[in-house]
Amino acid sequence: MDSMLVIIVASLAIASVINIIFTKLAISHIVGYIITGTLVSNIFTTSIIDHQHSLELLGEFGIVFLMFTIGLEMSVPKLNKMKVDIFINGFVQVGASALIIFMLSYLLFDITLIASIIIALAFSLSSTAIVLTHLKKSKDILTPYGRKSVGILIFQDLAVIPILLLIGFLSNDNLAISEVLLNTLLYAIIIIVFMFTLGKRLINALLHFSSKAKMEEIFLCSILTIVLSSSLIAHQLGFTFSLGAFIAGMLIAETTYHLKVESDIASFKDLLLGTFFFSIGTKIDVSYFMANFHIILTILILVMLIKAALIYTLIRRQENKSDALKSAFALCQVGEFSFAIFAMTSQQQLIDESLINILILISVLSMIITPFIVNNIYKFAALFVTEFFESDKITPVNVSQHTIVCGFGVLGRIVAKDLSQLGSPFLIISDNLQHVILARKKGYQAYFGHLDKLPVQESLKVELASSLIITVNNLGTKILICESVLEYLPTARLIVKINSLEEKQQLSHLSIQAFVHAHKETASLLVQQSSLFTKQTSIPCEHQESADKSKLAS
Repeated sequence: MDSMLVIIVASLAIASVINIIFTKLAISHIVGYIITGTLVSNIFTTSIIDHQHSLELLGEFGIVFLMFTIGLEMSVPKLNKMKVDIFINGFVQVGASALIIFMLSYLLFDITLIASIIIALAFSLSSTAIVLTHLKKSKDILTPYGRKSVGILIFQDLAVIPILLLIGFLSNDNLAISEVLLNTLLYAIIIIVFMFTLGKRLINALLHFSSKAKMEEIFLCSILTIVLSSSLIAHQLGFTFSLGAFIAGMLIAETTYHLKVESDIASFKDLLLGTFFFSIGTKIDVSYFMANFHIILTILILVMLIKAALIYTLIRRQENKSDALKSAFALCQVGEFSFAIFAMTSQQQLIDESLINILILISVLSMIITPFIVNNIYKFAALFVTEFFESDKITPVNVSQHTIVCGFGVLGRIVAKDLSQLGSPFLIISDNLQHVILARKKGYQAYFGHLDKLPVQESLKVELASSLIITVNNLGTKILICESVLEYLPTARLIVKINSLEEKQQLSHLSIQAFVHAHKETASLLVQQSSLFTKQTSIPCEHQESADKSKLAS
């Protein structure tokens, strides 16, 4: 027990330090968790081996909670609307990818038939944990490429179930395939009927009574009970934990509680996902990885190219070139469910152990580079296609004495509206594609990009602008933008919104023309409005006092 506590403390400390550094370097925290797992496994080798199963089980529930949040956004009516993206695009992507990878594995690399089938199916899946997290955080889940990607990811997650069943069949010579299919169909009907009838009633009743109690811990306890119970029921019937959680999320999506449920479990999901990636890091044998790096990298690049080409071709039939490219980049990696497939394969001894090590390391390397790909997906797409919202390829504007508004959140929208009413020329620059699309719908001249980039500054004619209004919230982003703009034009007139005096202190080394303290200005307006009400109520009182005196005099 003591050794496990030491491992937990060391892991938390290392993960914190690494992720603080990675945040400043704009590197995904997922990579930090993987590296933490590798470091800790090499420091506490024996203890990690003893507790490996517990770590994997805990990490698996990170995927469970992730699938639950997906279900919260995928109600039955919404799934019906996405049936083409899920059941047609998803099926074609998984089937075609698996077929090509199988042929290469079996014919080119001379791997056994059963091993080739398993490898092909595992490598046809993408990373729900990383890609979906990025899509939700960046709001790209609302874009055409985001919706197409989510549809394919949902089918892949559902496809894990028959893949695991197939592995069970391949490892059991005494079990007839007809029996496997019959049992699977029967159990699937049982779980769906139960969840959508009695299960739905139980979930609604539990959430209703716990919300009436008006105690946050009771409501949270109810959510955890629903997620874990549905996961365990699905697992007992031979399915994955995540399938039960996904269905439970779909049922709650149709209730009025889905937004509160999602916000309440966010911290659990993130913590357990961190554990999942930590457990991945513990599987990395650094010396073996370095010795076979060229083989691992070559196979990974080949797999990613195959998947990217297939996904691009599939999406290009329905969407423009840009969305097809972004979908291809988003889904070309090998996903986290490959670890579950290879772990089960290893237990059943269907693939040679040395080959299993290579396959796991390929998946690990894929998980490490995926955050870099999805975080820079627009830049990669910009290498092949040009459109109005590309960050470094904005067509130079023909304007002068204009205001550049950086950011189009709530404050940016108010600023744009006021400037529009004043008739002042202005441009909007934002690194949020949804904000750019919204601004263009409102008739504003808006661009997707990063104001700290030199090509963007040149294209927006910063040197001819009357002022630049910075409305973004993140302090690091503010510093980066202001430093870059002042390096490009030392005399730039910057107006920066700050949230505290500490922020002003952090920006004091820069030649910023004006600061606007958000809370201070809001407080002044509130007091001003309050004083107006005070004057309005005092006038009737004075009139009443005069009337009373008149009555007494008469």
